[in-house]
Amino acid sequence: MNTLNTLGPHTPRIALIGECMIELQHRADGSLRQSFGGDTLNTAVYLSRELGGAGAVDYVTALGDDSFSDAMCQGWAEENIGLGMVQRLPGRLPGLYCIQTDAAGERRFLYWRNEAAVRDCFTTPAAAPILAALPDYDVLYFSGITLAVLGVKGREKLLETLIEARQRDARIVFDNNYRPRLWASVEEARAAYRSVLPYVDLALLTVDDEQALFHFSDCAAVFGAYEQIGTPEVVLKRGAEACLIRCEGESFEVPAQKVERVVDTTAAGDSFSAAYLAARLKGASPVEAAEAGHRLASRVIQVPGALIPRA
Repeated sequence: MNTLNTLGPHTPRIALIGECMIELQHRADGSLRQSFGGDTLNTAVYLSRELGGAGAVDYVTALGDDSFSDAMCQGWAEENIGLGMVQRLPGRLPGLYCIQTDAAGERRFLYWRNEAAVRDCFTTPAAAPILAALPDYDVLYFSGITLAVLGVKGREKLLETLIEARQRDARIVFDNNYRPRLWASVEEARAAYRSVLPYVDLALLTVDDEQALFHFSDCAAVFGAYEQIGTPEVVLKRGAEACLIRCEGESFEVPAQKVERVVDTTAAGDSFSAAYLAARLKGASPVEAAEAGHRLASRVIQVPGALIPRA
């Protein structure tokens, strides 16, 4: 059974696959603050911070040759994220999204991403050596949003990579992050998820997304489905409620950390996933890892934007 605590004593190499976008935060006074974000990129940044020197984090994506893409790469390098798997496609641009936040800290997203460079991430000639190198990583991390933005051909390449990586004893980590607007239909999304789930070792799931996609009646139904698939470790993220974990036949419930005021819930789940994964890679138990996830997420939701300043 592939679990994260059987990687051995060496420093793990982790590749996160996905999309980073230009982020605009819409403030109450009508002004906009520009930064960058995306689910797997948020996780990559927080994972790099949490691991420190205990792991090497690379980001796998495609960008343009514009100034925004330059700024993204500079920022990632400052976060000690490796850029060797980042393609720069001439004449292309990153996607763009705007966050509007209400008084309770809940978010509304507006997206401009149909022509984003990442859609060709795995289909360009330059992708061949990247795809060939991915199975040699210790951990591959991707999300439901990754599946959506890669498109049909990109998903086929990803699946081939996951199968080969598993054969080389890599660990596969998946965050479900289901966004209906990114899919032509719920049936297409279900088929894409079901194609990759048999190869996942750690599933980091948001309960609401699981229910929206698969219509599970409750958390027990979610765990039952993943037990049938054979996923060794499943974490159910439930916002301000306790997270639930099943790992190698054992069950755990870990309370979330309460905060006085929620400012912005952007990247709460991404940061939880990063801290959980970092802790597991460093030898922590599932309960200790969830506690680390809650700690980081509680800090993130008290600051505007996806990425909080480094401590």
